[in-house]
Amino acid sequence: MFDGYTMGELGAIFAMQGFAGLILFSVYVLMALGLAIIFGQMGVINMAHGEFMILGAYVTYLCSLFFATFLPELFGVYFFVAIVLAFMASGSLGMAVEWGIIRHLYRRPLDTLLATWGLSLILQQVYRSVFGAREVGVRIPEWMRGSLQVTDLVEVPFNGLLLMTLTLCIAAGVYLMLYRSAWGQQVRAVMQNRVMADAVGINTGRTDRLTFGIGCGIAGIAGSAFTMVGSTGPTAGQLYIVDTFLVVVFGGAASLFGTIASAFSISQVQSVLEFFLSGSMAKVLTLLTVIIILMLRPQGLFTLKVRK
Repeated sequence: MFDGYTMGELGAIFAMQGFAGLILFSVYVLMALGLAIIFGQMGVINMAHGEFMILGAYVTYLCSLFFATFLPELFGVYFFVAIVLAFMASGSLGMAVEWGIIRHLYRRPLDTLLATWGLSLILQQVYRSVFGAREVGVRIPEWMRGSLQVTDLVEVPFNGLLLMTLTLCIAAGVYLMLYRSAWGQQVRAVMQNRVMADAVGINTGRTDRLTFGIGCGIAGIAGSAFTMVGSTGPTAGQLYIVDTFLVVVFGGAASLFGTIASAFSISQVQSVLEFFLSGSMAKVLTLLTVIIILMLRPQGLFTLKVRK
């Protein structure tokens, strides 16, 4: 696999693929953080999570068109406005879905899986009817184009650096919300003992709705990030949903640190293998490795220790 490469070339390849893996890691983390909140904290299997991501991507696309047409002098900052709007749009839809569908299906994981899978098909058809079946792309602002020359052989794209910075900020924000806020205490109390949390005065219904909405909103931010590295189509979310579930389960469903560590490991291995092998073989080998590790450690890499 490494035949024909010098040590210097291999070092440059691993560095370049490592940076490419960090961009993939950013998308994985943003997707997985939202899913970890919904699946890890609430126990809801949300098969429509990819469609919430694509909603954020389409919001970013519409925002770029609006700024290019009506506010061209401010086009350089449209992405930051799009992030806020994507979070609000996906989060609002998520809260509506929780109120209309999910709240009736708690403690019925198979039913939530089927219901959200049906919702994903509905949303795909809605996107196809509104935006068309063809993929669309956004225009990247001038200041996000180009790359940073690290060495003679290694370059880091500016949009990748922005995505990694955004990912770090969102991950820090989620940590503070879950472990350093009153809302986070309520979420963890409901997760551990819903009946007791309700008995001490926590509005479990409102907590569930807000938690589901925030998880979907983070998926919308992932959609905004996705537009910087790929084109958007009605079914693009399905390309990431399996990998995202894999990240969450492999890291430990209720562990925020495990989600980040799992996303980093999977993205780096997959990025390097894709250079030397085909993309499909890279996915197969990554999946086999994860399956073997989960057979030895079914609870994932990291688990929360609770008093029993």
